[in-house]
Amino acid sequence: MNNNKPTKIKTSNRLPQEKEIGSKSIGFKGKIKVLNLYAGIGGNRKLWENVEVTAIEINPFIANIYKEFFPNDNIVIADAHEYLINNFEDFDFIWSSPPCPSHSDIRRCGVKRGQVDPIYPDMKLYEEIILLNNFFNGKFVIENVVSYYKPLIRPTQIDRHYFWSNYLLNKVKIEEEKKIIHITGNENFYGFDISKFKIDNKRTLLRNLVNPKLGLAIFNAAFHDKQKEVLAYVK
Repeated sequence: MNNNKPTKIKTSNRLPQEKEIGSKSIGFKGKIKVLNLYAGIGGNRKLWENVEVTAIEINPFIANIYKEFFPNDNIVIADAHEYLINNFEDFDFIWSSPPCPSHSDIRRCGVKRGQVDPIYPDMKLYEEIILLNNFFNGKFVIENVVSYYKPLIRPTQIDRHYFWSNYLLNKVKIEEEKKIIHITGNENFYGFDISKFKIDNKRTLLRNLVNPKLGLAIFNAAFHDKQKEVLAYVK
């Protein structure tokens, strides 16, 4: 470890591009140490409590929006896939939402219509599932879109998401999720208003949000013995 870096976030000298913004000391008694990978602006994380969150986001502009909503989280600008392999043992719970475009049915439809070229599905998704399922001692969940192909490892499907985890999610259901098709990027969506930020693709940022109530239900399912309530149904 580079001793010049703050001890509150363990990093590797193989990741010289890492930067911290708005970090806060961790180690408070009773807190669950969470690694939130490909954090975006934090839809899945919005309702979590009793946590020390390290959020990894490679885009500094998006990371600064995340910082606005979660100023007490440790925010690291880095490649989430590389950060995971070097730091996964340091956490109690890991949530990962790897990029989904190469797995989405939107890509398949676009190819069929001649709008885009075919690309290889990004296998980092399955690399992370296999790594954590075999070597991680805590709880993890990996989220992605419902793919256009049969998943190579069977997930749990909840609404428009696939989830892979090392704990049961069969009691987590979502009865209604806000429609994302009409999002413009300038509305308040799931409690996130990003209209004031000067950044491209606001619509995509909001469309990529996980319903915060679903994020809470999935988190609580992992730690039902440490939480007061398990939200089995998200309304």
